[in-house]
Amino acid sequence: MHEVIILAAGEGKRMNSSRPKVLQPVGGRPMLRHLVDTVAAFEPKGIHVVVGFGAGQVEAALAGSGCRFVEQAQRLGTGHAAAQALPAIDPASRVLILPGDMPLIRGETIRALLDSPSDLALLSFMADDPTGYGRILRDAGGRVQAIREHRDASEAERAVCEVNSGVMCARAGDFAAWLDRVGADNAQGEYYLTDCIALAVADGRTVEAVVAAQADELLGANDRAQLAELETVYQVRARQALFDQGVTLLDPGSVQVRGRVQAGRDVCIDAGVVLEGEIELGDGVEIGPGCVLSDVRLAAGTQVKPYCVLEGMHSTGACTIGPFARLRPGTVLGEEVKIGNFVETKNARFSAGAKASHLSYVGDAEVGARANIGAGTITCNYDGANKHQTRIGADAFIGSNSALVAPVTIGEGGTIGAGSVISQDAPDGQLTVSRARQRSIAGWKRPVKAAPEK
Repeated sequence: MHEVIILAAGEGKRMNSSRPKVLQPVGGRPMLRHLVDTVAAFEPKGIHVVVGFGAGQVEAALAGSGCRFVEQAQRLGTGHAAAQALPAIDPASRVLILPGDMPLIRGETIRALLDSPSDLALLSFMADDPTGYGRILRDAGGRVQAIREHRDASEAERAVCEVNSGVMCARAGDFAAWLDRVGADNAQGEYYLTDCIALAVADGRTVEAVVAAQADELLGANDRAQLAELETVYQVRARQALFDQGVTLLDPGSVQVRGRVQAGRDVCIDAGVVLEGEIELGDGVEIGPGCVLSDVRLAAGTQVKPYCVLEGMHSTGACTIGPFARLRPGTVLGEEVKIGNFVETKNARFSAGAKASHLSYVGDAEVGARANIGAGTITCNYDGANKHQTRIGADAFIGSNSALVAPVTIGEGGTIGAGSVISQDAPDGQLTVSRARQRSIAGWKRPVKAAPEK
């Protein structure tokens, strides 16, 4: 049985942000959310999150996660933070302790640490530039003896490139005993969790440093530049995951993944595409350049032409969208539907073969099979207080520049004359026209501006 402690109390002053450091986004989600999801996959008995600065924001960001929150009222170091969570944990449980700003750690790396038979195991990595990291100090036989924080390290110790990631694993009772003996006699006047290493060695306990295969997965972020480095690593991984699913990226470096993407085979994504939230792309889906997709499901064969913005919508069959279309939440497109340029939809269902090809707004509507909506048509769905429904029957034809004032129904096979304002139901199979009679006024003179005074 094991439990998890995540240290998430820090402010991250160098971020210069009103949000706690652990809530800064990587791949469209807070760093802490990535970490919680990764450790939750191991089904620990409990996940204990130590909070401090912005505690309310942290708890809100993890709402529904099942985490237990422990406040660190005084931020006196990592050892002090871990000690706040330990009293609620069974002393016999093995405890994994991680910093909250480690969004890229992989499950297999955590598994290697949990599987260590040592009394205390920690994750280390080889850093090209170890500045700022605690150094792993080993004896002549290669056995871990201690961790020396950068500020307290000698010149010789600072030359060591194996550094501490901040991730450790041991029995809760052992951590509690070691932390009771940790002092704050150091450059920062704090209680270091890393001091447990030397104490464990002094007690004759076995200590192992598991060296991570990929150093970048253990990187944290203390400022915006380091946060950008994490984002770069995340995006490389996310694009590789798309490649592995059979996706073609025509300009990989320009595609941004800010959520979770499930893709079928032979999907093609062009340059400058942003994928946010939960995305599902069926076989053969094509996404044109410059598109933004957020919480979208596209059926196999769907084509999204350039510069479309799709949010909270899905297609149920192969259809064509765009270019320059905006599809908002609640939009559902059936097979062979065509949504053209400068068309906006919201909470609208289009049955198979329906079309809105140009310059239209369709909101709170049911559009029947093969119905055609002409250019400039709008559904007037909002009366200033409430939304109302428009129903357009199968095979209906809506002439250009029409306004359908909801609630209203256009019958099956009905035709609406161009330029009409329809405020009453139109019957099946008939032409309905509502427009002022055209007339020409003889002798009418256009107003002219008065001559300027001299």
